[in-house]
Amino acid sequence: MPMKTSVWTERSPGSTRRQFLRRTAAFAAAAAFPRVVPARALGAGGAVAPSERLTLGIIGLGKLGRESHLSSYLGKSQVQVVALNDVETGRLEQSKRHADEVYAKAYGEGKYESAARYTDFRELLARNDIDAVVIATPDHWHAIPSIEAAKAGKHVYCEKPMTRTIAEGRAVVNAARRYNIVFQTGSQQRSDFAGRFRKAVELVRNGAIGGLQSIDIGVGGPPGDAYDLKPEPVPPTLDWDFWQGPAPWREYNSELCPLNYPGFPNWRNYRDYAGGSLSDFGAHHFDIAQWALDMDHSGPVEVLYPNGKDVALMTFVYANGVVMYHKPGAEANCVFRGAKGTVWVSRSFLRTDPENLADIKWGPNELQLDRGRDHREDWLECIRTRQKPIADVEIGHRTNSVCQLANIGYVVKRDLKWDPVQEQFIGDAEANALLSRANRSPWHL
Repeated sequence: MPMKTSVWTERSPGSTRRQFLRRTAAFAAAAAFPRVVPARALGAGGAVAPSERLTLGIIGLGKLGRESHLSSYLGKSQVQVVALNDVETGRLEQSKRHADEVYAKAYGEGKYESAARYTDFRELLARNDIDAVVIATPDHWHAIPSIEAAKAGKHVYCEKPMTRTIAEGRAVVNAARRYNIVFQTGSQQRSDFAGRFRKAVELVRNGAIGGLQSIDIGVGGPPGDAYDLKPEPVPPTLDWDFWQGPAPWREYNSELCPLNYPGFPNWRNYRDYAGGSLSDFGAHHFDIAQWALDMDHSGPVEVLYPNGKDVALMTFVYANGVVMYHKPGAEANCVFRGAKGTVWVSRSFLRTDPENLADIKWGPNELQLDRGRDHREDWLECIRTRQKPIADVEIGHRTNSVCQLANIGYVVKRDLKWDPVQEQFIGDAEANALLSRANRSPWHL
């Protein structure tokens, strides 16, 4: 029985939907509850006892969901993956086979029915035996599953950027707080094992470069305004209506949801679904900037549009006087400039001026940010201890807000004043209208 939520539980009728249901009838009948891996297999040899394991569902089995999240969690003895969801049945079958093979190889007792399969995420969330979910869908499908998971009492790890709009982000924060779940945003640079980003933030916040003056963020630009993809036949294994969900209706094109494709699909570059590279990689680098600014619960107060005169780059102004520049053509890194030095950091290097800054060892009274675990481990540990994870839901929302503020600025093409407390533009109705968008029925927050 579908769970009772604010999201309408019947989807739009029509020949396409009926055809898909007929095609997947046999598949749905096979998606029974899993046979749990035996306690004697998982509890032995120093592994986590079955009573201590978290049961996990994964929503979205594209490149990240399948190749990164599923593969990682299958290797963690403290969790058991018991449910998989995707709107494309081929991915479901492939992911199911992979999970079965991994568990059978690891625990050696034949073929394990490791995970039930669902084409509707609401059916997965309706199960009361699931502790937590990973959401690795396209950006336009982050908010609703996150909110519904919170209502169902399930902890959430949601890929970045956390939501498609700022209003959605605040709704997700409110739901996570109301239902008291642990919510980790997938801005994993905070948990980088190499420690480059953490060290850079410590250098800035401990005053090693003097007072922070400016930040350069080298990430790509906003999404395109026009939808220019030509219609193609919908694959028989894909529920295209469900894939689009709350986004405007468009004809199918394989650039958005390709099958058997090794790279990343192109939906990120269309405003219907995402915020371009600015939001995609910006959710990583702007996150580090917010961390270094100690602004995890706030944001800038002005957004200055590049006018070709006195403002050369999209510029964020913070109340403390620090300015941050969006440099879409620059190297993918973060640059922190202070009164006494500079820090450059990316996924491949950490450089400083003066050069010896990176060798500084912090004393007991100075800020030290290392939690000693990776991003997923941090989430799992916080579920157990009921602490806030390193990229808590409010942090994910505030980082995403910076990305969306820039995207809005590129749309309206003028300077904007932003109130980070009220989360509203000051005196600009047109810009405020872009803080949210109308969802396609029946998918409403």
